[in-house]
Amino acid sequence: MTNLNWLELFPDRIKSILLQLPRDLLERLEEIRIREERPLEVNESGGHHFVTGQGMLTMEEEKAYRPVRDDSRRFLDLISNHSLYTLEEELRKGFITVPGGHRIGLSGRTVLSGGRVEHIRDISGFNIRIAREVQGAANEILPYLYDDKERRMKHTLILSPPQHGKTTLLRDLARQISSGRLGSSPAKNLGMKVGIIDERSEIAGSLHGVPSFDVGPRTDVMDACPKAEGMMMMIRSMSPDVLIVDEIGREEDAEAVTEALHAGISVIASAHGSGPEEILNRPAMQGLMENQMFEMYVLLHRSNGKTTFRLMDRQMRTLQVRMKGEARHA
Repeated sequence: MTNLNWLELFPDRIKSILLQLPRDLLERLEEIRIREERPLEVNESGGHHFVTGQGMLTMEEEKAYRPVRDDSRRFLDLISNHSLYTLEEELRKGFITVPGGHRIGLSGRTVLSGGRVEHIRDISGFNIRIAREVQGAANEILPYLYDDKERRMKHTLILSPPQHGKTTLLRDLARQISSGRLGSSPAKNLGMKVGIIDERSEIAGSLHGVPSFDVGPRTDVMDACPKAEGMMMMIRSMSPDVLIVDEIGREEDAEAVTEALHAGISVIASAHGSGPEEILNRPAMQGLMENQMFEMYVLLHRSNGKTTFRLMDRQMRTLQVRMKGEARHA
């Protein structure tokens, strides 16, 4: 049964409304959106509904509960642990990651300094993205990412639009690679040393430096650290066999990935995009793509609650497609 501890994030009024939703819906929820003086919204499997004050779903916004200023203030107080000033860096980035790996996006009025965002004030919008552990999510994909001859993981880039399962897949890849498993079968090695650079604290969901998700017995986590710097720190200090990093895209990220590959470390990374061709149009990523630094591409797509994938090699040739629960070779 899914853990619903994330409900403790909410102030009493909103929590009581959410608790009236059906249990199976609560276990499927992916996002909860609080917008001051606008309808309370929940999202799951790509669909959205507003929620009434009695915990009923509706598509009619006039019937929905509308959070007030006190709801926003109480929610902000709870997620900041009553110390908003300690979250200056998070406010500058526009999101807060809370224990359990749940990420809360923020919207409001920005304060600029030197033409750059210093922090957000008058916060009136919250997007609560609920993190969940799905053990076995990598079962079908992992065997294709393991080089049996060289006994190593292939350099892999996972691509998809937001909320299509990249982070969930990375989390399970870390767990299985670290445990020495390929899908449901034991691997021919005894498990690899895995290093996770978890800039947004979403992959491992660390609390005080300790992962709250199962990321495997031989996994080290560099939590809340910029990706490029974290990769180099991990290489120097923890000698990983595999580096796992979420949402690369900046020039310094590409440089750190290249450095890791040249050091003989396998890299499994993710990026926003619908396919390799789209990534080729990003200047920071062009070098990685044109030099065929990644040996495998995993393209994820989610529709109606079902995740499908396409596997491509470094020449961008399709190797396998999984559609509607059935796999087929291309």
